[in-house]
Amino acid sequence: MIGSDALRIIGFDPGLNVTGYGVIVVTRGKLSLIEAGTVRSRGVSLESRLAFIYAGVREVLETFKPSAVAVEDLFVHAQFPRTAVLMGHARGVICLAAALADVSVHHYPPTRVKRMLTGSGRAGKEQMQAAIQRELSLPHIPKPADAADALAVAIADYHMRIRLCNTMTNDKAPRNSA
Repeated sequence: MIGSDALRIIGFDPGLNVTGYGVIVVTRGKLSLIEAGTVRSRGVSLESRLAFIYAGVREVLETFKPSAVAVEDLFVHAQFPRTAVLMGHARGVICLAAALADVSVHHYPPTRVKRMLTGSGRAGKEQMQAAIQRELSLPHIPKPADAADALAVAIADYHMRIRLCNTMTNDKAPRNSA
């Protein structure tokens, strides 16, 4: 059972074919895995794929009732601008579902997430999966890669937004000089 002091974060790795999600809970500074998986879109048209992604994301949000959602920003490769535009549709659907569920959304560039977890903004999939395994004390590396990427975004949200904010607040707190 998760206590009332626990914080639940869902990370999303948007994709038009496969959208990864990862749910973590933070209790007294300890991160734990709740669930990770994927939403696979179906259909030929862009509209039907987006409707399927929306329904899957909405179901994840309703099931896990997060405190916050973290979404990976788009990575735009100069050779594939069309891919970035298509991924933007998936991101938009995730943001819409979170907004309608009244959950705050936080956005992180992939290089920043990788740097936070591994020390390198160019870390590969295997290096990221090993970092997530370590952070969540998992017996095996998380799979599939889309779900692992989503977990990375959720973990990064905790470290960069919540833990950092708490550290800064504690540093400014008056100290007793007894």
